Amino acid sequence: MTDLMPEALPDSPHPKSAGRGRLRRWVPGSRARAAVVAAVLTVTAAAAAALGPAGPAAAYVPYPLAFAWGYGGYGQLGNGSTANQSSPVSVLGQVIQVSAGYRHTLAVRADGTVWAWGCNTKGELGNGTTTASSGPVQVTGLTGIVKVAAGYDYSLALRSDGTVWAWGYNVNGELGDGTTTDRTVPVKAAGLTGVTTQIAAGHDHSLALRLDGTVAAWGDNTHGQLGDGTTTDHTTPVNVLGLTGVTQIDAGELHSLAVRADGTVWAWGYNVAGQLGDGSTTDHTTRVKVAGLTGVNQIAAGGYYGLAVRSDGTVAAWGDNYLGQLGDGTAKNVRITPVTVSSLTNVFRVSAGLDHSVAVRSDGTVAAWGDNYFGELGDGTTTSQTTPVTVLGLSAVSQISAGGYHTVATVTGP
Repeated sequence: MTDLMPEALPDSPHPKSAGRGRLRRWVPGSRARAAVVAAVLTVTAAAAAALGPAGPAAAYVPYPLAFAWGYGGYGQLGNGSTANQSSPVSVLGQVIQVSAGYRHTLAVRADGTVWAWGCNTKGELGNGTTTASSGPVQVTGLTGIVKVAAGYDYSLALRSDGTVWAWGYNVNGELGDGTTTDRTVPVKAAGLTGVTTQIAAGHDHSLALRLDGTVAAWGDNTHGQLGDGTTTDHTTPVNVLGLTGVTQIDAGELHSLAVRADGTVWAWGYNVAGQLGDGSTTDHTTRVKVAGLTGVNQIAAGGYYGLAVRSDGTVAAWGDNYLGQLGDGTAKNVRITPVTVSSLTNVFRVSAGLDHSVAVRSDGTVAAWGDNYFGELGDGTTTSQTTPVTVLGLSAVSQISAGGYHTVATVTGP
């Protein structure tokens, strides 16, 4: 497949992005929209037909069922098409967890197997090929998986035995196997055990939460996103310095976030848009505290921004806001400390994509805001929103994941 981008945007300042067709990044306020480039896909039609919209188990117990919407040009919606969808379409049944990458999607099924669809130029689908698929294909050799995380063009999986497995792009060591060799099938991250239920994949860096509350990191470290006090890449896991008692982690494009047991939020890495939330735009190679946040239950790291769910069900946001992804009713370029998302309550889970945000309410409905150029907000339009709108037709949602330009959710019943 030709390695095409969904839109033509300014070159990334990330020095390792050159020549790879990498995702754009920008100086705040400089972003430019351009026409969508048609993606050339080789679709694995046999796999899509065999699974159908809800997979092999659909005839009797399809739920939990995965739904997807937004940009479909690489097949990342998984419905056998490369068309965009501005409202949810069903994908695969018996799914207990999903993760949306920039151009591909991962799902864990109830039997512990992993399925993938979308772009596959670097082997990120894990089926031993570099052929894209607009329908789900099974990742080779993985069983007993409890969690997956999709990065830009690589993938992570956590096994029930506490080991982490990875496949896809590896030029910065993001697979953690001690090499910089791309892999089309899973390999084991070196020396990493005792990982609980938390892994995270950023643009080119990876995180894992250990049972003892410490965090391991590996891969690209150009802006200090590994948190080890250096800007040196690591092909095997290193410890994030000075961070203990962690209950949840997430990786943004070039920054990282963590929640401690005391409800405080900590951040490290790139900070050009205030995505570390410490009141500055200075990069940090070790963790700093996000200003003014307490009582936080869950966090999400987006492209250049962050989200946090407070114990009262409200959501805080900070960083890049050029497309309204902070949800405070403005399109102010950046917020270097947290603001509250407007008119949003009773939230128990959030996810942050490249430039769009989603939240699951306690009643199982989904709210979305920010960039909507490809329909990634799921409200039936392609109009961007600076405050939350409701995703059409979804209820009983248990988990959600926002990717580059698409969103995936799991629904527990009709």
